[in-house]
Amino acid sequence: MTPEQYIIVSVLGISLLSFIGVFTLSINKVTLDKMLLYLVAFSAGALIGDSFLHLLPEIIGEIGFETITAVYVILGLLSMFIVEKLIRWRHCHHSPHKHTHAKIEPFAMTSLIGDGVHNFIDGLLIGASYLVSIPVGIATTVAIALHEIPQEIGDFAVLTHGGLSRKRALFLNFLTALTAVIGAVLAIYLSGQITGLTHFLIPFAAGHFIYIATADLIPELHKEDNLEKSTLQLLWFILGIGIMYALILIE
Repeated sequence: MTPEQYIIVSVLGISLLSFIGVFTLSINKVTLDKMLLYLVAFSAGALIGDSFLHLLPEIIGEIGFETITAVYVILGLLSMFIVEKLIRWRHCHHSPHKHTHAKIEPFAMTSLIGDGVHNFIDGLLIGASYLVSIPVGIATTVAIALHEIPQEIGDFAVLTHGGLSRKRALFLNFLTALTAVIGAVLAIYLSGQITGLTHFLIPFAAGHFIYIATADLIPELHKEDNLEKSTLQLLWFILGIGIMYALILIE
């Protein structure tokens, strides 16, 4: 397959993960919480591994580690900080407590908007990764997929809690997931219009993933203070990194 075909197949696969929420309906809350705990650790390790074992080495090997490369990484971190600040601001100013008469709470719609933005960026980054090389694209797709699983489960819970029926929650969640396809197509188009686009997008992706892992996921893991569970978290975190390292060996 061509890189473009890999891109489309990958983002469609990522989009289909939005339906995973339906499989959690038969799992009791205690079991689900335990599963999510380790899935979060696993995805954090995968995102860190993809950033430091695939994305940064690839771009450094191609253009060297220039100051501008570091700036692009910082921009990736900064962009996620801004996006999350805007989403949290919207959530605080449209809290369910202020709109108790509404059938569908505003925070559910805010969640959908935020998810759509995240998925669009993910699609853009998957596209850019495949344009660098197919192995880097596969590693990035795997890292994003591992992150999407616990995120989609959480998104489904937020939407149903916000007043949407299960059927409508799945449908709207899938629609927002399709923004990844738009991001991927945009990456393909822009690569033909802008020379050296991947020189920006790859370190930007690394910063994006490092932010998600360190600012969103790892703080969640620190809420667990049980030694046995914390040890298991560490093992799952290392396993996530190990998966990324294993992908290097099979390239």
